[in-house]
Amino acid sequence: MAKATNKVIGEVREQFGKGAARKMRVAGRIPAVIYGHGAATQHISLPAHEVTLILRKANQVLSIDVDGTTELTLVKDVQRDPVRRIIEHLDLVAIKKGEKVHVEVNVHIEGEPYPGTLSMLEVPTLRVEVEATHIPESVIVDVEGAVEGTQYLAGDIELPKGATLLDDDDLLIVNIVTPAAPALPDEDEVEGAAASVGGAAEEEQAAE
Repeated sequence: MAKATNKVIGEVREQFGKGAARKMRVAGRIPAVIYGHGAATQHISLPAHEVTLILRKANQVLSIDVDGTTELTLVKDVQRDPVRRIIEHLDLVAIKKGEKVHVEVNVHIEGEPYPGTLSMLEVPTLRVEVEATHIPESVIVDVEGAVEGTQYLAGDIELPKGATLLDDDDLLIVNIVTPAAPALPDEDEVEGAAASVGGAAEEEQAAE
């Protein structure tokens, strides 16, 4: 689950614009904003290395200390450089302990279906309402021994205690299928190809 113990030190930003942001990133900081609960938007910077490690997992909660005041925040948007994939900017929303939020949680498949079948993940995430400080890292779909035609719908998936499904109950999440056999070439196509090869060989001999 997302932890409220992801503590980092934030610094108030007083310079803005692309040039200031570039200098900040060179210095190992990430520009960020905190908004929500009717408070004025806070413009801060965060330590790049620490935050990058934390954000390897989705839906992380950051406990940010800014000038001695601690703010609990949920990561809402991460902007990355399209080439280098480094974090360029963060949008954070202020939250309170016990507050419920709407998030998308990854679906993880466990187990092996019946031999000769495959488990197809039709939807990679589920939308749920859950306490901000108890966001699960994933929800599990156990497909062990499932036969062809078995379908796992959103309403079938066991959610962590306190979580409420926001997607439709009948949304197809995982489908068990038998992979299609590779198509065999048509006999006429095979004969035509053989005749073409033979004709090409005769032409080469004639040319010699």
